[in-house]
Amino acid sequence: MKIQIQPIGNAYSEQLIDLILTIQQKEFNIPITAEDQPDLKQIESFYYEGGGNFWGAFIDGELVGSIALVKFGERSGALRKMFVKKEFRGRELNIAQILLEILISFCRENNIDELYLGTVSVLKAAQRFYERNDFTKIKKETLPERFPLMSADDIFYHLHIN
Repeated sequence: MKIQIQPIGNAYSEQLIDLILTIQQKEFNIPITAEDQPDLKQIESFYYEGGGNFWGAFIDGELVGSIALVKFGERSGALRKMFVKKEFRGRELNIAQILLEILISFCRENNIDELYLGTVSVLKAAQRFYERNDFTKIKKETLPERFPLMSADDIFYHLHIN
């Protein structure tokens, strides 16, 4: 199986919504809808225009993973929309790791030193993944003022890059 990672835009909105909502709602019972995530229909204006990016992971043309960066400060970004389809998770394909490394390389190239993220307490494997990748758990109160908060998030992480 050959994994292809590429920046994606609005043309992939429907596939992204399908990928992400299936994981959020069906797999983890997180009460979140497409309407709660308007950025998924406005990828280019929400992510790219501010200096961020949005990547998709494809296998045989199928979107199986995603990761995005929202730049919200001079040197700060928020990791968003990191999802990998259940049957493609794990160390064998390493899709999550590849996606994260691409995002961190983008941060380095674009002088983004501080990376933050929010996640949901039920996503235990995600938390272990971030901690394995040197993210430090932080309190919500210590997030930068301009951090783009998602209502469902209740656990937060920070990574200093470089």
